[in-house]
Amino acid sequence: MTRIRVASFSISLDGYAAGPHQDLEHPLGHNGPELHKWVFPTRTFQKTLFGKEGGTTGVDDDFAARGFANLGAWILGRNMFGPVRGPWLDLTWNGWWGDNPPYHVPVFVLTHHARPRLEMEGGTTFEFVTGGVHEALERARTAAAGKDVRIGGGASTIRQYLRERLLDELHLAMSPVLLGQGEPLFEGIDLRALGYRCVEQAASANATHVVLQREI
Repeated sequence: MTRIRVASFSISLDGYAAGPHQDLEHPLGHNGPELHKWVFPTRTFQKTLFGKEGGTTGVDDDFAARGFANLGAWILGRNMFGPVRGPWLDLTWNGWWGDNPPYHVPVFVLTHHARPRLEMEGGTTFEFVTGGVHEALERARTAAAGKDVRIGGGASTIRQYLRERLLDELHLAMSPVLLGQGEPLFEGIDLRALGYRCVEQAASANATHVVLQREI
């Protein structure tokens, strides 16, 4: 059965999912990389992002690995694909990750501006969806063929799926840092009223991991 889930999503102690002033040089915003220190050294991250062997194991790596298990499709907000805003002036930008992105399954990118399907190395395809979160989810479910759909972010995209009660599970990694400003994950969201509860928690030296599930 397909589950719709968020995994390995880092937030600060004050609730921010990215720092302010995101741009090409600062894709995570100023001070944003501090949120992800828990995952950068893990074996899963090193292998998935860089194709390297080695890396740390333990609690952080266990959660990172779970995030990639049984995935059949991803959904991303446009900012997660690239820094370009407004209409696509050209098609030279193909994502943050080079010719072989770490997804290896179909990825559906939410956007207000149409763009042709983009095929990359390693089985990743980017499809650009202009019909909103429901259309993207319907197409992702079909592509996933019974496997899970992962909502990769950013914060605005996750909030939209939360408000529509479409997310089954969220794994959040709370990093021990304060950003002070940036993009808040839960702005205007009442998780309790939406039916979510904490079903798992674990801590490492670099993050506190919590898993939230929606009661059916």
